[in-house]
Amino acid sequence: MCAQAVRSVRMPAEWARHEGCLMAWPYRSELWGGQLAAAQSEYAAVARAVAEFEPVLMVTAPGTAAAVRLHFTDRATAHDIEVVELPLDDSWTRDSGPIFVHDDSGRRLGVDFRFNAWGSKHWPYDSDDRLAALVLDRLGIERVHSGLVLEGGAITVDGEGTLITTEQCLLHPNRNPRADRAAIEAELARTLGIEKVIWLPYGGLEDTETDGHVDGVAAFIAPGRVVVSLPDDARHPDYARMRANLAVLEATRDARGRALDIVTLSQTAYGDADGERVEVGYLNFYLPNGGCVLPVAGQPQDAEAAELLAKAMPERKIVPVPTPTLAFGGGGVHCITQQIPTERR
Repeated sequence: MCAQAVRSVRMPAEWARHEGCLMAWPYRSELWGGQLAAAQSEYAAVARAVAEFEPVLMVTAPGTAAAVRLHFTDRATAHDIEVVELPLDDSWTRDSGPIFVHDDSGRRLGVDFRFNAWGSKHWPYDSDDRLAALVLDRLGIERVHSGLVLEGGAITVDGEGTLITTEQCLLHPNRNPRADRAAIEAELARTLGIEKVIWLPYGGLEDTETDGHVDGVAAFIAPGRVVVSLPDDARHPDYARMRANLAVLEATRDARGRALDIVTLSQTAYGDADGERVEVGYLNFYLPNGGCVLPVAGQPQDAEAAELLAKAMPERKIVPVPTPTLAFGGGGVHCITQQIPTERR
């Protein structure tokens, strides 16, 4: 851990007003194999969907910006997609990018947690470990360093001091083997202003890439309100596991002493990525200003999930984007986006 002093800070919720969205472009064929072109098409579709609501800053590897811009020449949205070149290994900015917080004056800071490619699953990852610092320097935002290995997909916050994570991921020995639960909670308090950590026992059983990120199973959508995955098919590998998560949430109060209002999402769906059956996680959505960009599988369950989320977030426009290739790569819409909040003045 790092003992660097940090003034009082608070990580805003994802539904707080954004200045824009950070993304990164996939370019390494050794990571995607024959799915690289399909991955790039889905990243472009997500970027266009997000840009309907807020600007997108797309990071791409040196020497590739001109080719990336060709994907957006016919875009008819109200905002720009800016493409910038920075050293890059992979393209999951929720996990490798900075996590933004506000200090007491409302000024933004960016927390630069360590990144080790989900427990050293992919090499190299040194450029991605440096990405947060480079992005913050480009944006002119003060950097706060942390020695904690933490991916943004491992946490969801309510903006009022409560954070939900999974034991399956955050306590995995391939992340912070010398940090126990108390040490992790202390660092989350120091860097993100967290007062209460809710530890769910499980992420997705089949989520071996991230070791069970919370953004596949639960998400805050308002203060005191959480949407959770609860498959209704008893044959689903997470049927019992998600009910164990639900029991924890039902028995827990948040940092403000509230019982949680829980919205259950029973729909699950599998899509096809070049002949491989992959589960597309509906919980892996992103909340741009006024919208919800929803990963879908091209299955009848898509409409049911979209309807449920529209009822849970009536103030938001639901924009479905097919993402089977992202699921093939181990993630979804939330995994490839990172909100850049506005300063609070």
